[in-house]
Amino acid sequence: MKVISKKKKIAVIKFHLFSIVLGFFMIYPLLWLVSSSFKSNETIFIDSYTLIPKSMDAIKNYGSGWEGIAGIRFGIFLLNSTVVTVIGTVTCVFSSLCAAYAFSRIKFKLSNFWFGCVMVTLMIPPQVMIVPQYIILKKLHFIDTLTALILPWCFGGAFFIFLMTQFFRGIPRELDEAASIDGCGKISILFKILVPIVKPSIITSSIFAFYWIWQDFFQPLIFMNSTKKFTVPLALNMYLDPNTYNNYGGLFAMSCISLIPILLFFIIFQKYLVDGIAMDGIKG
Repeated sequence: MKVISKKKKIAVIKFHLFSIVLGFFMIYPLLWLVSSSFKSNETIFIDSYTLIPKSMDAIKNYGSGWEGIAGIRFGIFLLNSTVVTVIGTVTCVFSSLCAAYAFSRIKFKLSNFWFGCVMVTLMIPPQVMIVPQYIILKKLHFIDTLTALILPWCFGGAFFIFLMTQFFRGIPRELDEAASIDGCGKISILFKILVPIVKPSIITSSIFAFYWIWQDFFQPLIFMNSTKKFTVPLALNMYLDPNTYNNYGGLFAMSCISLIPILLFFIIFQKYLVDGIAMDGIKG
């Protein structure tokens, strides 16, 4: 018995050591980013392999980074990203929720066909859709406005619709029938009965939507012209200019700040993430 217990202890120690080493390599880029935001602009790439700065220059980096570009403070870019991300996430998740409810609980003609069409869009790269989106937004006079970045997200996402549909299909229809007998309409059934049950899928969709919209670089690059209306990804790109001085310290400092909303959002709702991905609905 002692031999077995010693083997188990050794196996546990090896497992934890391996996990620590693997975890360090996975988190090393983030640690390097934070460390570099404290280094002087001249020494960032000289002692690039060390995580401990030889000379602290954090105040200068965060100060110059926050001053922004072309007289526009970085706070303006953060505000633009916040507006686009919050409104885009709410409208995207709400539209996906309504579509998933319709596909899973309401009988209508060719429902399976339309659901299949939605699933096919998962295989279409978003870059393919950028030209028709630009043409539509141009005709609506939305180019170079924050509305151009929000509107494409307002009609839901195929991945979120699929995720929520699977949750709805795992819920017994007897709940709908019981609520209907009590006088609830379809809207009341959705928001009073089903939404509390599928909360994990809603929060999981919100996490993914928040992250995808916040870090989106391609759409703002195509739709936006005015520097004052740039989002964070575009603003960070402006810190690097091959023809002039590259402010790497400010770039890394503002990159760290731009990570804070994503990390906070993930930490607050992480307990729902595993349930949402696992798609554990109520079994009948």
